[in-house]
This record gives sequence, structure tokens and C-alpha cells, in this order.
Amino acid sequence: MTPYYQDDAVTIYHGDCRKIMPGLELVDLVLTDPPYSSGGMMRSDRVGSVKSKYQLSGRPSYPQFSGDNRDQRSFEKWLALWLAEAFLGTKSGGCVGVFIDWRNVACVIDAIQIAGWVYRGLVVWDKKAGRPVLGWFRGQHELCVMGSSGPLDRDVTKCGPEVGICQRGILSHIVESGPDKKHQSQKPEGLFRDIINTRNDWQTVLDPFMGSGTTLLAAKNLGRKAIGVEMEERYCEIAAKRMAQEVLPLEAHGGG
Repeated sequence: MTPYYQDDAVTIYHGDCRKIMPGLELVDLVLTDPPYSSGGMMRSDRVGSVKSKYQLSGRPSYPQFSGDNRDQRSFEKWLALWLAEAFLGTKSGGCVGVFIDWRNVACVIDAIQIAGWVYRGLVVWDKKAGRPVLGWFRGQHELCVMGSSGPLDRDVTKCGPEVGICQRGILSHIVESGPDKKHQSQKPEGLFRDIINTRNDWQTVLDPFMGSGTTLLAAKNLGRKAIGVEMEERYCEIAAKRMAQEVLPLEAHGGG
């Protein structure tokens, strides 16, 4: 396979992850933010563009992305297909993290287990703000479903001086906005950095739905290696440009 982009830390492939993952090296962590396929109440929500579904008039416009039009049954089956490929491409003791919202979180929890992963629980992303709902709860969080390929390795001799840190279960980062936002559903780089930094043995990270490349950027800024796959060539181009920018020194990173 010929990479779309490659440097010393990052490799990007343009195409369907289900076809590309079998040819990749084994990785330590699969961390990804796939299309949620949630929120639409009518059939028109599933056949229309993501712009009509998510983007409000007067707001910045972002390139289209595909795969956000499945109902729950097909969404779970689709998840299990690529998660099974990801499982085969992950080292024993490696992990997976899949972002989702409350509507389809049950689908992801079931799908990772169908694919062979051990379900390990949820990480909460506190967005610090959310759309108010009168008489109900503000929607200010999303979830990352975590799993492992077999037992989690606690042997410090294999992971360096320390296995990692005792990470918080609720990670607070403000929603991405402004000129650095390149994707409609782009998440903060610090959020991915916090997750990747949890374990020192997560040295090679795979994002099968890399979008604008935020997972890859976080891994690169932490001195890890990263592989990204994306079906939309426009986002491959955007991600490649982001990777080519100067990497921030580690001391410049604040806590999330």
C-alpha cells in the first residue's frame, strides 16, 4: 500500500479502513471517532447531507464526511465488522477507544465484544458546555467506550519505568472552535492527548476514521507513532497539512 502521507511519526492512508487495516503493522491502541449515526429522527435525516443535519446557518462550513446514515441495527453490524479487523491488528494487551454519544453507546459496547475485545468501561468527555434543554439535563458530555485485547498488561518491566498514570475517568475539554477547527465533529487535541498519555506502552496508535487528523496530531506531539485511515480525500489533504506543521514541545502542553 502506498501512503497518502508519511513522516517519521505519522502514516496516512486514503481508503476504506476495512481493506487497509489487514495490511498494517500491529498497533498498541486503536483510538477513533467514527460517524455516530445518531440524532436523526426522520428518514430524511439519513439520506440528506451531514451539513443539513449538523451545521447551522451562518456557521462555518466544513467538507462532507460519509457513513453517518445508518440505523441502529446496521450501525452495530458495521461497527463489529471494522472492530474485528482492528482487533486482529492490535497486539495482545492492546486497547481500543471508540467515541460515541448516549444514543448509540449500547451499540458500541455490544459491537466491541462481538469483535473480540474485552469491554473495559466508559471514559466521559465533559465538553464544559452544551445545548440547554428546559426542564431536563444539559447535553454536555460524550463517551469513549474502552476495551482491551485480552488482559491488560501490568508488568512494569515491559512498559518502561511506569505503566502509565492513574487517569481521570472524566476528561474536561472545551468543544473545538475557531480557525483550528477543520471538521464538523472535530474534538480537542488535548482530549486525545490525555487518553493516549494514560499508558506508556501505547506507542503506536491507529485511527481508522481519522477525519482531520486530531488523534494523529496528539500522538505525534507526545512522541508516539500514529497511523490514520480516511475515506474522504479532502480530509486526507487537511490531515497531511496539519501533520506537516511544527510539533509542539511537550512542555507547552497544559493539562486537560
